Amino acid sequence: MAGETNMSHKEFMKNYRSGQSKNYLKYSPKDNYPDYSKHKCMVKRHLTPEMYEKLYTRVTPNGVTLDKVIQNSVCCQNQIIGLLAGDEESYEVFHELFNSVIDEKHGGFGVNDKHPPPDLDASKLVNGKLDEKYVRSCRVRTGRSVRGLCFPSAVCRAERREVEKVITDALSELSGDLAGKYYPLSTMSPEDEKQLIEDHFLFQKPTGHLMVNSTSVRDWPDARGIWHNKDKNFLIWVNEEDHCRVISMQKGGDMQATFERFGRGLQQIEACMKKKGREFMWNERLGYLCACPSNIGTGLRCSAHIQLKNVSKLPNYEDIVKAMGMQPRGTAGEHTEAVDSVYDISNSARLKKSERQFVQDVIDALNKLIEMEKRLEEGKSIDDLIPK
Repeated sequence: MAGETNMSHKEFMKNYRSGQSKNYLKYSPKDNYPDYSKHKCMVKRHLTPEMYEKLYTRVTPNGVTLDKVIQNSVCCQNQIIGLLAGDEESYEVFHELFNSVIDEKHGGFGVNDKHPPPDLDASKLVNGKLDEKYVRSCRVRTGRSVRGLCFPSAVCRAERREVEKVITDALSELSGDLAGKYYPLSTMSPEDEKQLIEDHFLFQKPTGHLMVNSTSVRDWPDARGIWHNKDKNFLIWVNEEDHCRVISMQKGGDMQATFERFGRGLQQIEACMKKKGREFMWNERLGYLCACPSNIGTGLRCSAHIQLKNVSKLPNYEDIVKAMGMQPRGTAGEHTEAVDSVYDISNSARLKKSERQFVQDVIDALNKLIEMEKRLEEGKSIDDLIPK
């Protein structure tokens, strides 16, 4: 024990991880390979026994193993990705698997492809103020991760609390229209909880395939919370499925103003973080990183609630929307129905374009849908507007 007190933390962690790795090797890859006989997940299609054996002995600096990043694929038989990075290094240590899955998920993204640099300049947007007769609200959101800390899927309590501290310290420095207040879930008053529910800001304990056998929901609600500005149009979720979710929103059709506030908020948050030696995870090839490979690149979802009384009645309505590179949903989220012909329309891709480009794509698609709706109201043809 006397010698142990002289051991540095770095040396201790090296010895600890070495021991963990040796323990992990008690069984052969052949004996430990998952049973995917009834599974439909993406990992099943890429993680061959040969690849499993190749990656079997690898461990990230934070102790993340192959079995940890694929655990969701083993526990869920549904059509999911089934892959969650435990830390930033997972994308490199297990790159053969991550690259293969990313290539399929994002419709082609080879090892030599590169995500473009960030672009949050709202002044470059064209026709960003949408017709409010049809567009009810606008929203832009993304996920961000703090460099140097594990993702929620592999985080420990201390790291989760550090994520909360880093994010809330930065948020406390915001001023002007971005100034706001943080509401920790663990100490929230009944009055604050009631108000956040009425504002539709309060998130619940996540369920579903992303949470299977990960630390994402452990110790709930420790180190989780909601922050929003005074105008309630800029919102941050801390330690939900990502380190933080950043959301800009407002009623009406001004997507340009929504994106301007989104970009300005993100830039100011990271500027405050950098004062204390912290930053968001950015990869030169993959862009911003989150635990799920579906949210790399921009991680951005730009959406609007739009009323389409006539377009939505077309038998090929969903095909038209998808051909524009958009994803149609009900107003309550994925797998929900529209109410009074009001739909949620958003970009389906996250990678290979900048934030501004994705927002412009959504604006262009919404304007085309509005033009279709207007023509149908007048009994005119929309054949020339339908994507080929």
